[in-house]
Amino acid sequence: MKLFASLAALLTIATPALAGVPVTVKADIVDADGVVTLGEIFAGAGAAGATPVASRAQASVMLNAQAVRIAAARAGLDWANAEGLRTIVVRGGAPAASGAVAARGNVDVLTWARSIQAGEMIQPADLVWGKAAAAPADAPNDPEAVIGLAARRPLRAGAAVAGRDVSAPQVVQANEVVTLTYDNGGVSLALQAKALSGGAVGETINVQNVTSKKTVQAVVTGPGQAAVGPQAEQLKLNRSTRYALR
Repeated sequence: MKLFASLAALLTIATPALAGVPVTVKADIVDADGVVTLGEIFAGAGAAGATPVASRAQASVMLNAQAVRIAAARAGLDWANAEGLRTIVVRGGAPAASGAVAARGNVDVLTWARSIQAGEMIQPADLVWGKAAAAPADAPNDPEAVIGLAARRPLRAGAAVAGRDVSAPQVVQANEVVTLTYDNGGVSLALQAKALSGGAVGETINVQNVTSKKTVQAVVTGPGQAAVGPQAEQLKLNRSTRYALR
């Protein structure tokens, strides 16, 4: 995303105290010419709708909701952000006809803007809001929930985004030699081991001691790193707690 310099500067300026014209975010935010304006984002923007706020160089662009709110306020518009949005996604193309939208469904869902290969990292431009008859049970409500994660399998452009589509990116690859550590009560040990499978931070994988050939379970702690012992158990607990809170 590339915001205009004027918008970036507004991030450090407090929102004016005077109330402006109330506006609401459109359900389908579309930009046709690469210059995103307030009128494309908000319904009821009036003359202020011509105010540019960002440029779009890809299939979609993701805008910081607070930055947009400040830009709107400077143009005399009042967006309360009752939805609690943190990110606003603007897709390229022409606005869909109301009949076409109704035929596709009336549920707002995140969809894949392009086809994605397994293992690819999800980028902001890969997501766009669309309409569907129903949302997946584990559909994310916020694009930030999947940005930075990796595709678990090939994903088709236009399909609704589901939480099961993605996972934390693997930082250890199968057959990679990793540093295996043990740290407990001031006792620290480290040795070289071969990862028998890939894994993300916090995942448990099998590793083989390159000297003794003994295989043990270890928890991935970072790129080329894994641990056993109390440190590993704490990492597993932290990971299970994090997923339980989603």
